[in-house]
Amino acid sequence: MTGYQIFWPLLAHVALVYGLYALLGMRRAKMVRAGSIAKSDYRENRGEPATSLVVKNCLANQFELPVLFYACSILLYITEADNLISVVLAWAFVALRYAHAAIHVTSNDMRYRSPIFAAGYIILAAMWVWLAAWMAMS
Repeated sequence: MTGYQIFWPLLAHVALVYGLYALLGMRRAKMVRAGSIAKSDYRENRGEPATSLVVKNCLANQFELPVLFYACSILLYITEADNLISVVLAWAFVALRYAHAAIHVTSNDMRYRSPIFAAGYIILAAMWVWLAAWMAMS
């Protein structure tokens, strides 16, 4: 492939991160307007109310496993291993990140969140295995 197809899933994930930042800001602003928390509580990191804590935690999750996704995607491009298989895996990983985030910021039900995380974990591992196999065959 070696076009830019592998980077579209990365951009989709970036959109998720920006969306989560916006959601966090909206939830925080709503609580400040309602008077349930002072603006200074955020500035001085005095604690996060449960309403916005789930979003903050979800946002932190986007800088854990997805860091490996970014690295793998860039390496797939550099090594020219970015073919249909790797692009489909990348889109599947990002779709699962969206599903994981949606559950995280709503019900936060671990019965649903954990299997979706595990599926993304496995798909990302498959991307790394594909990269390693490609390099070994080259």
